[in-house]
Amino acid sequence: MNTLKTFFLLMVLTGMLLLIGAAIGGQAGLIIALIFALAMNFGAYWFSDKIALSMAHAKEISREDDPEFYDLVEEQARLANMPMPRVYEIDDPSPNAFATGRNPQNAAVAATTGIRRILTRDELAGVMAHEMAHVGNRDTLIMTTVATIAGAISMLAFMAQFAAIFGSFGGHSDDDEGGGGGNIISLLIIAIIMPIAATIIRLAISRAREYQADQTGAHNCGDPEALARALEKLEMGSEMRPMKVNEAASHLFIVNPLSGKSMARLFSTHPPIEERCRRLRAMNVRPRFDDIDTSGIDVPVRNEQPNYEIPDSNDRPNF
Repeated sequence: MNTLKTFFLLMVLTGMLLLIGAAIGGQAGLIIALIFALAMNFGAYWFSDKIALSMAHAKEISREDDPEFYDLVEEQARLANMPMPRVYEIDDPSPNAFATGRNPQNAAVAATTGIRRILTRDELAGVMAHEMAHVGNRDTLIMTTVATIAGAISMLAFMAQFAAIFGSFGGHSDDDEGGGGGNIISLLIIAIIMPIAATIIRLAISRAREYQADQTGAHNCGDPEALARALEKLEMGSEMRPMKVNEAASHLFIVNPLSGKSMARLFSTHPPIEERCRRLRAMNVRPRFDDIDTSGIDVPVRNEQPNYEIPDSNDRPNF
């Protein structure tokens, strides 16, 4: 399903690029747009993870940089039966996190410095389990591709507005039917439609993905309550300290990183936090004690049978 959705979104981007190319430059513009579309589609598939990390200003860290956090991510990767992802840190006081990468072998998880300040270890483990679930479910492929596509659509909308204002039209003359006025109208329509299309594409990422990642992550870490508490804290923290991130990448994060006054709140790809927490707290998940390493614990074992012999009558106390 992820592959089909990704293919559909890439075709939407291709169609839009061809449309704006033809509107701006006629046949020549169409050819240039086609070449650009192929390059963009190739880049979206192979480099969207790097683009998403760059948009978030994330910096890769090693075990030596932050052994506690690195070990926590490694633990959740093991519980999810996945390879160890690359670990990134975002220097931002707003508490949030996201995962990216087209498959588990090329995955990365990123967390802000703010999330480390407000979550307990169990809560942070729940967040990382959620992100690892996205990777395991292959959600990160389509999510990072959409981030690239949405950013490209916003850029093309600006290009269309610029072309309409300054009259940079090619491939048509004033004597042609419709003339330049037709091109201006076409470009203005494109400039209006493209941002709307970008929003629709972001909304096309089903909220069911977040619900599924919540459930899978809670099952893997064995503590739905910790993840629910983390979501409540992150929602409150994001409201108090909105993150400075490109709106096109907002759907990548575990909670909406933008201000509550933003239009993104009205068209959010994230399910309501209240509903996510309700579902988590309704789960019947036991802690995964089977994953606890007891190799270093010396547990005494009794091999002998207990002595239930009745004492001899001569040994009984006299009353």
